[in-house]
Amino acid sequence: MKSSMTKFALTALGLALAGSVSAKTLVYCSEGSPENFNPQLYTSGTSVDASAVPVFNRLVDFKPGTTTLEPSLAERWEVSPDGKVYTFYLRKGVKFQHNKLFTPTRDFNADDVIFSFMRQMDANNPYHNVSGGNYSNFESLELGKLITHIEKVDDHTVRFTLAHPEAPFLADLAWYFASIHSAEYADKMLKAGTPEKVDMVPIGTGPFELVQYQKDSRILYKAFPDYWQGKAKLDRLIFSITPDASVRYAKLEKNECQVMPFPNPADLDRMRKNPDITLAQKSGLNTGFLAFNTTKPPLDNVKVRQALAIAINKAAIVDAIFKGTGTVAKNILPPDVWSADNALSDYPYDPQKAQALLKEAGIKPGTEIALWAMPVQRPYNPNARRMAEMIQADWAKVGIKANIVSYEWGEYLKRVKAGEHQAALMGWTTATGDPDNFFGPLYSCTSANGGSNSSKWCYAPFEKIITDARAEQDHDKRIALYHEAQQIMHDQMPAVMIAHSTIFEPVRKSVINYQVDPFGKHIFYPVDIKE
Repeated sequence: MKSSMTKFALTALGLALAGSVSAKTLVYCSEGSPENFNPQLYTSGTSVDASAVPVFNRLVDFKPGTTTLEPSLAERWEVSPDGKVYTFYLRKGVKFQHNKLFTPTRDFNADDVIFSFMRQMDANNPYHNVSGGNYSNFESLELGKLITHIEKVDDHTVRFTLAHPEAPFLADLAWYFASIHSAEYADKMLKAGTPEKVDMVPIGTGPFELVQYQKDSRILYKAFPDYWQGKAKLDRLIFSITPDASVRYAKLEKNECQVMPFPNPADLDRMRKNPDITLAQKSGLNTGFLAFNTTKPPLDNVKVRQALAIAINKAAIVDAIFKGTGTVAKNILPPDVWSADNALSDYPYDPQKAQALLKEAGIKPGTEIALWAMPVQRPYNPNARRMAEMIQADWAKVGIKANIVSYEWGEYLKRVKAGEHQAALMGWTTATGDPDNFFGPLYSCTSANGGSNSSKWCYAPFEKIITDARAEQDHDKRIALYHEAQQIMHDQMPAVMIAHSTIFEPVRKSVINYQVDPFGKHIFYPVDIKE
């Protein structure tokens, strides 16, 4: 450990000396370690922040701080009248980053786009099974069936042909899994016999290059001088990995970091009073929920799921844990996402009815259920352990004994994905703002098999509705279909929707141009810092 620390210190020192004497450095106190640096393979916001945001670009992206799509690596596009052919005209002169393993010999072109999608789509691609080969976001959207052909028209034109019209397709291409990788780097690492380096030592076209990662400690980036939008104002970006929210805030107060995510709600008043800090906020497009593994008894019984849901006092949980920063959820869709059925009635908290339903289902008092709680703060859940304890107390009142289980964050996600849990606290922040970005990844039959469907719920009537809605071009008809989908979820209860939260981020006043992102990302490219 000592030698790796020394190596890191020397690398950081070398960077400092290589840059100007007054090199601008911003330290971000992040909440956890990334699973790796390829956003095709992982879905957690922690990994997205460390890879998709600083290192990579996509064909299209969202204007920072908004849900508005804008051109990125594709400077423009055309959609055929039948909605099935998308032609992207690629930006010229875009440079790839380099590292000690690789120096590019050409600019970004159509080959990189095709490689980035075919790795995920084609089981025969030499990279398909590298690093586990689990492309849960790509697969949850069933893009392997939707995209029938990707064609290189020329070096700067790529054409996607779809099996049928798909209303959210363009927005989906702004999602993190659609980040564009260097085909040339991939070829070199394959020939070297080290293809996994592509996922751990990433090369992208983004504003920051990864310099070094020390697991559970820090990530060091430097500004990519040849970035196509212009070099970032920051010279260096450091993620100081700090899982405890109180420790993050102590570092922020001491100016050891300048931006932090996921503050303790109890600390917000103190932050508002600190003259050196701005407490930024934005309504988050997120939902925190308790996922029932519907493949495991007794949670395969809808009556048991309904009983456990109405036994939870959601209002008390939101009051105690969110302290004014969240609202009780009744739908998977947050109220600000179009097609959210805000008229749908939630189940009332009713322990007596819960007991009666459990009795009807043949569940004996003292039945044990493993209740999993994530170890890190998330935008949709500032304190999962405390939430689990409150659910444990509520379930005890109706004769269910909950045993609280937790793991390190990466391990937790891996085990939930594998379906080892019975009930697990989870959540979601949309990556696109389209309702399909909640329903498809979280509750489709495809995503129940090793994807982000933590309920492992595959229900044919629901599947038909969300599939029809995805292909429907009429906006009003899509709304009607999504209302039906929300009613089915309400009746079948694959998960208990608990809260939607407001995102709060304390930022030092020395930081200029930082915006809270509604998708929960942390974007540092536009940021400057006063010396």
